[in-house]
Amino acid sequence: SGFNSIGHMDTMLRGRHQIGHYKEGEEFIQNVFHVLFQIFTGKEKSNLSICWLQYEISKVVQCLQTKKKKKLKAQGRKSKKLAKNFLKAPDNRNDLSLWKLYAYLEWLLGNTDDARKVFDTALCTAGTGGLKSAHLCSLSLLYAQLEVELLESTEGAVTSRAVHILTKLTENGPYVPYSGQVLPVNVLKARKTYEHALQDYLSKPLVSKENQVSDDQLVNLVGCYALFQYLTVGIDAAVLIYTQTSEKLGASGPEKCEKTGESSGIQNFPSALEAVTLLHTNLLRFHMKISVYPLNPLREALTEALKRYPSNQSLWRSYIHIQRKSHSASKARRFFDNVTRSTNSLEPWLFAIQAEQMRKKLTEKVQRGDAGEIHCTIPETGLTNRIVALFEHAVQSENGTHCPLLWRMYLNFMV
Repeated sequence: SGFNSIGHMDTMLRGRHQIGHYKEGEEFIQNVFHVLFQIFTGKEKSNLSICWLQYEISKVVQCLQTKKKKKLKAQGRKSKKLAKNFLKAPDNRNDLSLWKLYAYLEWLLGNTDDARKVFDTALCTAGTGGLKSAHLCSLSLLYAQLEVELLESTEGAVTSRAVHILTKLTENGPYVPYSGQVLPVNVLKARKTYEHALQDYLSKPLVSKENQVSDDQLVNLVGCYALFQYLTVGIDAAVLIYTQTSEKLGASGPEKCEKTGESSGIQNFPSALEAVTLLHTNLLRFHMKISVYPLNPLREALTEALKRYPSNQSLWRSYIHIQRKSHSASKARRFFDNVTRSTNSLEPWLFAIQAEQMRKKLTEKVQRGDAGEIHCTIPETGLTNRIVALFEHAVQSENGTHCPLLWRMYLNFMV
């Protein structure tokens, strides 16, 4: 069928059609999953189930972004059927990671009540591990985050469903679904429990924590505690937890790096500090959406984080998002320039180009007003030349030379 991309190539728009999942690419990926599913057993099989379900969720997210309602309905049906089949397997019935993904899928499809039932069922069957169970923490954190996103303001959030979930997590008893109120005494007890749990965790020698599970556990614990403080006390209390944890983790960071050599900068799994930073910036972004809050704390947190993790795409997306609001490009350009000089990762180049292309789009939109003639409100500042120069520098870098996406974007722009 000619020149097709397999699976995801959704970075460029082709006319009005977004490049998404092609039929052939989709068939190929499904075949790979089906074949592997016959081969694997036990833990590998459940890990594969999780990957498969995450892939299905990514397609649902894509349908939501392109606002294709018909396609979303069909995709939702297929994904739900797959998830239910996974959960029917005897090995997976108590797999909290799969329950979590299934509940998230229902939530994305707009079935909030069904998603809550799935979350509640999973929490009820999960037992009484409390803050010591990594899966339980992770499940409760996602549930609480989704509930918080429904809030229109933080007033009255103390008695919300999210606080109930985060309070129950600390009680080590069986989970009881939300009945409409949270007792103040339980909130106080929960705060103490979180405080002690985090202190215990951070006082252990961090160098011995090389296994992934304890890293995840710490991140989920910090996420739950900060979200709990955000809802019961306020944004400053939540930020304080993130900064204290980051300082503690940052202090123990260099020893780790010496052992693993230089590769520790770009790991397949985000380190605990990187994940905590991501939670921190996401909470600030959310808070700015629902209330009045200065931009500077978020900008500072992002610039600090990006100097440390120049290849983290989520952080770059947030950075570009906040830079779009300011009319002065010079600060962002200087920052991009500094980061591209100090790292080999390609992400800073790609996002620098994307930021300039957005600026160019905005300029053209303003110049081509509804009137027939062009009103030059913002003078054309040689943005085209600037973008070409960025492409040229990017493709000369070691990683850029071998990046098909970068060359495609360059060709696309020149056309």
